[in-house]
Amino acid sequence: MPIEQSEPVTYLLLGLAGGDRNCLDRLILLLDAELRHIAHRYMRLERDGHTLQTTALINEAYLRLVNEREVRSEHRAQFLALAAKVMRHILVDHARGVCRAKRGNGIRELPLDEAFILSPQKSNELVALDEALSRLADNSARKAKVVELRYFGGMSVEEVAEALEVHPNTVVRDWKLAKAWLKREVGVSKMDPAHLDA
Repeated sequence: MPIEQSEPVTYLLLGLAGGDRNCLDRLILLLDAELRHIAHRYMRLERDGHTLQTTALINEAYLRLVNEREVRSEHRAQFLALAAKVMRHILVDHARGVCRAKRGNGIRELPLDEAFILSPQKSNELVALDEALSRLADNSARKAKVVELRYFGGMSVEEVAEALEVHPNTVVRDWKLAKAWLKREVGVSKMDPAHLDA
C-alpha cells in the first residue's frame, strides 16, 4: 500500500490544521481503503469469530478525531499514523472495560457495537501489549511509534520512515530492537510472535 503525497490529501490536511473540521470528513472518505486496512489489522488481534466490522472502529476513530481540538498532520503518512494510534486506544479502552467487568466491579461499559465481544483472554493480551508499548515509549518514543505503525498500522518500512521522517534503515533497526524488547516484556504466550515478524 504505497503512501504517496497527493494534492487533495495535502490540501485537506492544511485545511484541517487551519480549523476546517469539514476537511476531516473528506479525508476519511479519501483515505477509506487505508483506514480499513489499519482497522482490519487491529481487528485480527481480537478473538476468532468476533463480528465487529472495521467500519465501527473507523467510525469511533472518526468521532474521537472530531473531538480533538487540534489535529495536525503534515502529510498522509502522519495522518494515518494518528488514526492508527486512535484505533489502538479505542480497542485498549474497550479491553480494559472487559477486564473490569470480569473482575466484577459492577460497571459494564457499552460496547462499540452490540455484536462486539472481546474474550477476557484477548482483552488481557491487548492490555498487556498496550502497557508494554507504553513502557517502550518511555524508553524510546520512536521505537514505540515504529511498532504502532508496523504492527498495528500495517505500514511498510518505507511508509513508517516517511511518517516519522527518518531513514528506512533507522526503521529497520528500531523495528528489530523493539520486537525483541516486546517479546521479552509481554512474553511469547501472550503475543503471537508471527504478527511481529511482518
